[in-house]
Amino acid sequence: MSILTNKCNLFKILAQDVYLLNNIRFKSQTSSEYCLNLVRTNDYENFVCTLFLKNPHRSSALAIRSFNIEVSKISERVSQVDIGRMRLKFWEETIDKCFQKDPLNVPQHPVALEIYKASLREKLTKRHFKTLIISRSELLNKNSFNTMSELETYAEKTVSTVYYLILESCGIKNIHADHAASHIGKAQGITQLLRTIPLAKKINFIAIPQDILVNHKVSHEDVLRNKISDNMVESCLDLASRANEHLVKARDLMSNVPSQAKTVFLPTTAVDNYLNRLSNVQYNVFHPSLLHRSWFWLPKLWLTNYKNKY
Repeated sequence: MSILTNKCNLFKILAQDVYLLNNIRFKSQTSSEYCLNLVRTNDYENFVCTLFLKNPHRSSALAIRSFNIEVSKISERVSQVDIGRMRLKFWEETIDKCFQKDPLNVPQHPVALEIYKASLREKLTKRHFKTLIISRSELLNKNSFNTMSELETYAEKTVSTVYYLILESCGIKNIHADHAASHIGKAQGITQLLRTIPLAKKINFIAIPQDILVNHKVSHEDVLRNKISDNMVESCLDLASRANEHLVKARDLMSNVPSQAKTVFLPTTAVDNYLNRLSNVQYNVFHPSLLHRSWFWLPKLWLTNYKNKY
């Protein structure tokens, strides 16, 4: 049996698994409820911020974030790169079907159904969905970034792209909003990676770029063992400082950003909250207080939205 035949069979099995899961697990809830619960369970801070959007924009945003969760979780769920790529291939073909505007071709997966509905409501860019898939595929066989620039590119592709799609789903076409989304995505992406540093051994990924580790003489073993030191603190400070720089640049654009886009950008409050908490513990990413969800940012979130800021 050829390699191509093996891969085709594997893809069929994976697709069958998805449909089987749909029939068993998703039967008791609507596709929109599934997406809402998926984001609430796996991406709570973004979930809370998304609730400030009004329907149908909220439903579209939840669909987009659900799709992002589905593709991002693949690397955690598989131990073999080929299987991961086949699952990503499933989503790539699913996106193609969602944009063909034929409901009969759309897989009966709740996320796919919600993406299809969102694509009917607003003109979404298919290329952005493909970017989310490709960027995850490129990371399947890597366990670190070589440079800070490479990390920022990854954050742009995986987080900023989500914001581009949500802006489109809200009917917002504004160059200043796109520019702000780019910086916010990088700030949030870097912050998310900072938060994974204590999990390096568990997820087999070192979030601190190699150039920073070399510059501060920190070894991979130090990161995997969660060994705190002055050099480790300096490494984390470099990451946090870059995230904050992007946050400041995004907020400098605020006066030119449309009002509705500012609601889309509310997750900046959660990013700001974590960076402040990290600063309060002298950039020790392993500090116990950082391992628990903070609720202190919620009043600030409400106030930020009330003032129509981000």
